[in-house]
Amino acid sequence: MKYRLLAGGSVLVVAAVLSACSTSSGSAGDSGDGRTTVDVWLMRDSVSAAFQKEFVRGFEAEHPEIRAKVQIQEWDGIGQKITAALASNDAPDVIEVGNTQVAQFASSGGLLDLSDSKGELKGADWLKGLAEPGSYEGRQYGIPYYAANRVVVYRTDLFERAGVDAAAIRTREQWIEATTKLNKGDTQGIYLPGQLWYALGGFIWDEGGDFATGSGEEWKGALDTPEALRGMEFYKRLQALGKGPKDSDEDDPPQAEVMAKGQVAQIIATPGLANAVIENNAQLKGRLGFFPIPGKTADAPGAVFTGGSDLVIPAAAGDPDEALTLVKELTGDTWQKKLALAMSYVPNRTSLASVVANDPGASAMAVGAANGRATPNTPGWAAVEAENPVKDYMTAVLVGGDAAKEAAKASQDITRAMNANP
Repeated sequence: MKYRLLAGGSVLVVAAVLSACSTSSGSAGDSGDGRTTVDVWLMRDSVSAAFQKEFVRGFEAEHPEIRAKVQIQEWDGIGQKITAALASNDAPDVIEVGNTQVAQFASSGGLLDLSDSKGELKGADWLKGLAEPGSYEGRQYGIPYYAANRVVVYRTDLFERAGVDAAAIRTREQWIEATTKLNKGDTQGIYLPGQLWYALGGFIWDEGGDFATGSGEEWKGALDTPEALRGMEFYKRLQALGKGPKDSDEDDPPQAEVMAKGQVAQIIATPGLANAVIENNAQLKGRLGFFPIPGKTADAPGAVFTGGSDLVIPAAAGDPDEALTLVKELTGDTWQKKLALAMSYVPNRTSLASVVANDPGASAMAVGAANGRATPNTPGWAAVEAENPVKDYMTAVLVGGDAAKEAAKASQDITRAMNANP
């Protein structure tokens, strides 16, 4: 999913416009010097220019028979552009896609089935939140590339002043107690907007619930289950300990700007948002810390929505073998470690989490990523996010509506959207 911010939110795929990529991908094949050219689409800001240059140089040195041609794509409109590429005869060889996009692209028949490569790509060690949405109908189409997820970004000075030890917050109830203690005077214990549905998902998953249940083409909204209702009840308790709006999400107003005003003790966000906070208030430099979202019990961190990207190979790729070689390198040990350190990402495999141990934000993400989840793995989920009844449901409950009644209504809307004909 598009991960800025994390929105690793999904980019929705709309009708294909076949001419959209006719001049943008370039054709794979002979580069003119005897090498095979592999065309690669990577997304804006998913890698730095320096990392891209280092990878291409290193890859080509290791594989002198292959030329890697990387093109940076914009998130805005990428779903439509990829759909067009997959339907054409001029597709790139490797494409970075949001992890929750894979099912929709795979359902069109436009992606290469990479299931037979899972063993050599160490698939048994992949992060669940990347691997599961990278599969469709039991086959693996997306190879986990990198992950990022939300953590608690907090003010170290406000915690210290209130006598709160962030390291001691291991459970959700301890989190409530600490936030209540922080919520004194002019300080908001937490700024939590009413429609941060990614955070709600984590609380629901901790309770054993989900947004929807089903398989194949039959799905049913599940916000009205007892488990999901308990997750919403916890969200309501936490949200009440701050002054966040009940009718908007984290972008309205931007959380970074709110925290930069100096009166917010905590937000739920990706660690990178701390940079935006400091850009808005330089006095907060050195005063921000991170810890994983606490779990229901102390033996595991809270479940989190795993944003990030997978790499896919179009069925129409001109050189699929060389494309797979590039995917193996970019998702293998050497370049995963380099990518994690360069971009403060969580590597694609659990065994590599220690690589970011010295990066406070990334290491907090890595702890949470071990309990990462994704939205229902079906092409129909895109229709749910398009109208997003989850947000409306959350606002209705937070302003005093009957939770069970509002959950039943939202579940009906999810069922309708997920099972609608494309």
